Amino acid sequence: MNSVPATNTESASAAWICGLLQAGDSYYPTGSYAHSYGLEGLVQEGVVRDRETLREFVFVSVIPGLVHGDLALAAHGWRALGTPDWARIAELARLSSAIKAPRELRTASENIGRQRAELLANLRSAPLAIEYVRRATDEGWPHSSALSAALEGRVFGAPLAGVLSGVFYANLASIVAAAMKILRVGQNAAQTLLVEALATAPEHLAVAETIAIEDIGWFNPWLDIAASRHESADARLFIS
Repeated sequence: MNSVPATNTESASAAWICGLLQAGDSYYPTGSYAHSYGLEGLVQEGVVRDRETLREFVFVSVIPGLVHGDLALAAHGWRALGTPDWARIAELARLSSAIKAPRELRTASENIGRQRAELLANLRSAPLAIEYVRRATDEGWPHSSALSAALEGRVFGAPLAGVLSGVFYANLASIVAAAMKILRVGQNAAQTLLVEALATAPEHLAVAETIAIEDIGWFNPWLDIAASRHESADARLFIS
């Protein structure tokens, strides 16, 4: 049987998909594996203690926070980087930091965002990434994991839907991976929960694309308090 040659469009799609897969992999040295994004604090408080309460955390806290936070930021960042509109990027970078109240969560996003942007500039020698890192350094922008994801998307030539899908998956996968280390949750139960959460991606990504800049942000005192207490915990497995 003769194979059908790939079209240029298909080849381009394969290229950006591979790029996003690499950037979102736990093997990629961004430091994301060291963070639970507040989950460990909730476990220490006894709020999240099993698969049922973990599921509640994912659907009541993580996903809404993603939609109104990093997903919306990534969408605006991807659009602004197309020009590029550096004034808008600077505004989004500061907003990304401002909407994260606990210092641990804010620092986690900034450290991961910086590492992702610098890796992109160093490994790919992409002019857009190099200029982004230069401006962030010279102008003192807070780094943002969401904006770095948008930057990766632009460098790889990924469409907005691809970028947002990557952000959605990477965040949920990180939470589930962390949960298996600090809860009695096995791989099958964790993957079942991840499949259930990922099935909601289309509706949530569609909402995130429409959120105005002035509406970005999600207040969750439940998570913020636990994350703040986690900073001074006597023992912990994760940085945040």
